[in-house]
Amino acid sequence: MPPSTKYRRVLLKISGEALMGAGNYGIDLPTVNCIAADIKSVCDMGIETAIVVGGGNIFRGLSASEAGMERATADYMGMLATVMNALALQTSLEQLEVETRVMSAIPMPSVCEQYIRRRALRHMTRGRVVICAAGTGNPFFTTDTAAALRATELGCDVLLKGTQVDGVYSADPKTTPDAERYDRLDYLEVLSRDLKVMDASAIALTRENRIPILVFSINQPGSFTNVLCGEGSYTIIDHLSAGECL
Repeated sequence: MPPSTKYRRVLLKISGEALMGAGNYGIDLPTVNCIAADIKSVCDMGIETAIVVGGGNIFRGLSASEAGMERATADYMGMLATVMNALALQTSLEQLEVETRVMSAIPMPSVCEQYIRRRALRHMTRGRVVICAAGTGNPFFTTDTAAALRATELGCDVLLKGTQVDGVYSADPKTTPDAERYDRLDYLEVLSRDLKVMDASAIALTRENRIPILVFSINQPGSFTNVLCGEGSYTIIDHLSAGECL
């Protein structure tokens, strides 16, 4: 019997950096295969799954803009990087016999489907994993905001952010060993403390639509399934204060 969970439909946001493995750039296929196996386990539980992928492992639009590139062009290049990551993840999932559709906010019919909300919903109700690529299709918006938008559009019960750390910290635990880790936060606490877990637009959108955010380490095998079952290490962000009991 599969483990029980209260979630029927979920959206997983995977940062581009999570696909690098131990490297500093690009796509590490063993890492992608491991993440795909986790996603398959969730699908086997009967949970409808959508995914938004970042592109920071290949190209960061904001960094290029800060280096002198015109911002809109840099952001479009970053969107194309997310499509590359989405296709890599699709390949790994299909090798595990998980039916998958990549849907891009930027039309590119030779490569993948165009994102259309009703079509994405139809895929999900038929048990297909929908990988949303190219962010929102607009410059100046992050893939975090795209994840919050897609979670809202698709009626997801929860947004999960898979990162390289096991929750939200007061500072980067890789550079600040004594950083405080939070088990639970309110949306407004994230904004007031400037915790950088997601950008302000994404936090505001999930808050307005009452979509909880679960932040966990996607690089720990089985973590996606565990978090959905209320197990393992993660941080929950919702309307309840950090002091209230789960």
